[in-house]
Amino acid sequence: MLQHLFKSREGQFFIVGTVFLIGGFILLNLHPVLSQFAFYLSIIFLGYFAAKDALLETIQNGKLNVDLLMILSALGAVLIQYESEGAMLLLIFAGAEVLEDYATNKSSKAISELMGQVPNTAQLLNEEGEIIEIATDELVIGNTVVVAKGSSIPIDGIVDRQVLINEAALTGESLPVEKDSGQEVFAGTLNLGDAFHLEVNKTSSETIFSNIIRMVEEAQTRPSKIANFIERFESRYALGVIIIVPLFIASLYFLLNYSFQEAFYRGMVLLTVASPCALVASATPATLSAISNGAKNGVLVKGGAAMEALNTMDLLFSDKTGTLTKGEFSVVDYQLEDSILEEVVFMEQQSSHPIATAIVDHFSHLNLSQIDRNQPVEEIAGSGIQKGNIRVGKPSIFANLSNIHDYTDKIETAYTTILVANDRKILGYLSLADQIRPQAIHAVSNFQQSGVEMYLITGDNEKVAADVAQQLGIKRYQAACLPEDKINLVKEKQNDHKTVGMIGDGINDAPALANADIGIAMGSGSSVAMESADIVIVKNDLSKLFYSYELSHKLNQIIKQNIVFAVGVIILLIILNLMGILDLPAGVIFHEGSTILVILNGLRLLKQHHVPEAN
Repeated sequence: MLQHLFKSREGQFFIVGTVFLIGGFILLNLHPVLSQFAFYLSIIFLGYFAAKDALLETIQNGKLNVDLLMILSALGAVLIQYESEGAMLLLIFAGAEVLEDYATNKSSKAISELMGQVPNTAQLLNEEGEIIEIATDELVIGNTVVVAKGSSIPIDGIVDRQVLINEAALTGESLPVEKDSGQEVFAGTLNLGDAFHLEVNKTSSETIFSNIIRMVEEAQTRPSKIANFIERFESRYALGVIIIVPLFIASLYFLLNYSFQEAFYRGMVLLTVASPCALVASATPATLSAISNGAKNGVLVKGGAAMEALNTMDLLFSDKTGTLTKGEFSVVDYQLEDSILEEVVFMEQQSSHPIATAIVDHFSHLNLSQIDRNQPVEEIAGSGIQKGNIRVGKPSIFANLSNIHDYTDKIETAYTTILVANDRKILGYLSLADQIRPQAIHAVSNFQQSGVEMYLITGDNEKVAADVAQQLGIKRYQAACLPEDKINLVKEKQNDHKTVGMIGDGINDAPALANADIGIAMGSGSSVAMESADIVIVKNDLSKLFYSYELSHKLNQIIKQNIVFAVGVIILLIILNLMGILDLPAGVIFHEGSTILVILNGLRLLKQHHVPEAN
């Protein structure tokens, strides 16, 4: 906090103004003229930025800024020779402003932390074969970059060999990921293997990380509905106060026979305590704190409106693949003789298909030393692979074999199945299934216990959808959904006056994400999905979405507390002033103190922590 004070110009003016205010009180009995001069200087330094911003906004936007009420109150105090009270008013007011700036900067720190994970420079391999260091933002598509062992990857690109990458910064997965030649790696991730060459395929402004940073920055400029309402209300309220205060002074002077100085003094107290500073600060610092907290925990919320909508969500539609499931296959059933199984595993080692990878991983313990390696393994485009007379592929390519029904009749349709055959008959099968994300089980349960209805919508067949829904405890699902079907479901529920959330990760989910009240994208998903969404779960952990849902409830509670408290204090202070028992210093302390308390209450959201669910 002190570091922030000394670094910013507003903070420096606040410190100087505070020093002059203290000097004014010290000189009060020793040298009244110097004391008065010190108070004047204090008012200038403490009120400079507030007066400047208030006047500029009033002139440029054509609407009154509430800060203008504080400036007018301080100037009014000076006119009736209450310089110390005017300086005290601006001290507490400027202190509240500095505190609010501090809250905003704490929120912005999430951006700096994200940016810090991406190197500013890269090792470019030029046409002469020399390696030169250049700024990352100078790289262009097609450049070749050398990434050393243990270094952060400076930009998105295609690798030239098999590499081992730690993607925890993007996906939250602690286990390193193997990437084959021709696959994409991302800026901000870490090279755990040997050095490799990277062909740049995106500029620095188009990388996954730069998109994340941009989304956090944009989030801070999108206020919630409450903040929007308060912003519209404050200028009208300020105008009303400016009209009422002179009428109040006149009524005290002409109708109640107050002296002009006493009537004017009471008017300045009213001008001070009626200012809605605490009300204005009720929503924004708290919302920025919640957005910052979310970013720190791997959830990007694109503005206060999205966080506010999340709090009111009644129904959450969810895609299956890559969202509730990992999008990675595992072997769940098979029927093959050992000698044939070994042949199949050897054949699948020659393929980079996700199904092949799953089979090889599952049977990695097999001894393949007796396999004939002289026969080539050929890929049959779109169907499978072949070695000699052994073929592996999807059931449709074996439809002409006489015994195919012996297998298709007993294969579980909830799984992805491949058959193994020779020239004459089916020899066996392997069935694979997408893996449920462990965090999804907890997240679905938590949402349903909190009153949010879960609804699975997927393009997969009925059996797959039913199986996944049953494993996750989701009661309602719809299979074989096209993108337009997902949009229609979203709109149908919205027509029933429900606040609808939609979570997905693919291009086919983007239209539904855009139409939902709250669109939620997985960070590992397509860039189109992330652009269409209001919320992005950077680290692919659905428990973080439920954490954000709870955070939105806490934000809503804090905003309500702040509004009730701020309005209550204003009403109480106005009543005390009307009764003639509130002086200006007390009014300043209670009014500006309430503003500081409201801001501090909002800052509590920075301290919330995400407790991961046990897997």
